Amino acid sequence: MPTGLEIDYDQDLNGTMAPYAQQVLISTGQRDWRSRIEDDGLDQGWGILGSRLKKLVFRTGKFADPYNNIVITNSSFTPSTDPSNKSVASAFLFPSFQYIPDIPLDEDGLDRFVRAFLLPLNPHKAHSILPADKLQAIRRDPELQSTFKSMTSLKHSPTILICGHGGRDQRCGIMGPLLESEFGNILKDEGYTVGITPTDKVKHANVGLISHIGGHKYAGNVIIYLPPSLRSGSGGANMLAGKAIWYGRVEPKNVQGIIRETILNGRVIKDHFRGGIDADGTVLRL
Repeated sequence: MPTGLEIDYDQDLNGTMAPYAQQVLISTGQRDWRSRIEDDGLDQGWGILGSRLKKLVFRTGKFADPYNNIVITNSSFTPSTDPSNKSVASAFLFPSFQYIPDIPLDEDGLDRFVRAFLLPLNPHKAHSILPADKLQAIRRDPELQSTFKSMTSLKHSPTILICGHGGRDQRCGIMGPLLESEFGNILKDEGYTVGITPTDKVKHANVGLISHIGGHKYAGNVIIYLPPSLRSGSGGANMLAGKAIWYGRVEPKNVQGIIRETILNGRVIKDHFRGGIDADGTVLRL
């Protein structure tokens, strides 16, 4: 690693993942981004989505809620729409395990997207003092999801995200592509197909690079989303199905063990575990 950018091997990783409600994973088709992703791609649909979403859900935004942490991340996955189209963009939602290929980027469309997918189903109890109409305004409206006609659910394909944000920190910039290649090779050895075009089918894995998720000093950082219908390698239930598992200090030599233990057999590897999220947003700790 570059001088002054060493990996922290002393910190206990358990608990180093910041809790969150949803991760919006934007498909950019790029493998790296500016340090501040909201300043990147502003002439393309994916950049407009990231910038405008942050203004809506962060800090003083219209839908900002300190109890409903939304993580907005860029990814190398191929968008389903032309990136030069400034009216729509593509994104995954986790741990909802949903993919929306054509999110409208106008004010009404983004408001509808946030209310349909990102607001909490049950607002935090701290909001209970609000009048009923105000409380309803910050509650998710799942019925609006039907207005996103192209939305699909991810039921079978695990999604493996590797921080490769070299524009932010060279530790992940160096480690990310190495891990991406190793995950692809080992998964293929295990009989999987692998790709960056969003796909959901049995024995396929979506593997891509992502922007900053916190904890560069723990590189390589990997998030594994295990879909609800994922089976174990033996064909039985996978005990981690529907969950997100965050790992840190991952090196290429660790990849085979992670695939076999976590993806194929539903077991957490304690030495790498930073945290996790259940399907309902419950934080997982060891």
